[in-house]
Amino acid sequence: MFNKITRKKLEYFLAIHRTDKRVLDIGAGGSGYNKFFPNRLTVDIDPARNPEIVGDIESLPFKDGEFEFILCTEVLEHVNDPFKAVGELSRVLKSGGTLLLTTRFMYPIHDAPHDLYRFTKYGLRHLFNDWDIDELEEETTGFSTLAVLLQRFAFQMHFRCDKPMKFLLFLLAWLLTKLDWLIIKEYGNIQKTKIESNLFASGYYLVAHKK
Repeated sequence: MFNKITRKKLEYFLAIHRTDKRVLDIGAGGSGYNKFFPNRLTVDIDPARNPEIVGDIESLPFKDGEFEFILCTEVLEHVNDPFKAVGELSRVLKSGGTLLLTTRFMYPIHDAPHDLYRFTKYGLRHLFNDWDIDELEEETTGFSTLAVLLQRFAFQMHFRCDKPMKFLLFLLAWLLTKLDWLIIKEYGNIQKTKIESNLFASGYYLVAHKK
């Protein structure tokens, strides 16, 4: 009940795409991804996170086409220029190479003040217009997204009667994850004239190949 909903989903996604190939892992210095990507090279702009290479995604210190697999989790929302960042990912990736990327949509401010953007699935398709997108899936939908927000509310707030309040919030979040079956239809506008799928998402998981 107290485990992060997003962490469980992320690890499941990474496990599906695990590889023994050499992986450029951007923005993940110190993260526990070795079990999925044992041959990863970590790069982060923050030296305090102990990456193997300190570097900026908008100006990566690598040759063109140096990697055939890139991992980029929870980074895109923190960069100054997402288009420039995606351009750098494309530059250092081989033709036909794979990119695994995750980012936020409906989510509170985190890693303040270095939290700059949020992305819809349409925004991501625009950003990766020159790529072959194999997968673009929602991390959570509907009530489960409300559950994620409620969890973050508990994680990032200090309350009067703090422990009882947080227990109540975590319990409500857990209950919300059980209610997605109640949703029958979703709409992309308030007039309910445009049918939409998975309208509410805490974030997105993208798998794309460089053309």
